[in-house]
Amino acid sequence: MLCGGTHKVQTATADIQKIAEEMKSHAEEKTGKKFTVFEAKTFTTQVVAGTNYFIKVHVGNEEYIHLRVYEPLPHTNQKRSLHSVEHPKQLGDELKYFG
Repeated sequence: MLCGGTHKVQTATADIQKIAEEMKSHAEEKTGKKFTVFEAKTFTTQVVAGTNYFIKVHVGNEEYIHLRVYEPLPHTNQKRSLHSVEHPKQLGDELKYFG
């Protein structure tokens, strides 16, 4: 991994599912859709001045979205936030850095 690059894509953990669930309403707002399924499948991270989480989320049928969630460093006392969403996506779409 290069400095500032993303880590290897991994299977989503319970902690990543929790982050995804926290961002669900924000993702619905950004996409203009309501999701009955919202299951984190894979993720990667990028350490910057905080952490970017890139999360592939299954949202029903054969549809997926990619979330970019930013978590600031603890000393800032700022909340985690949904930076951006890529939608629609499919299971086979590569999870990688996006703006």
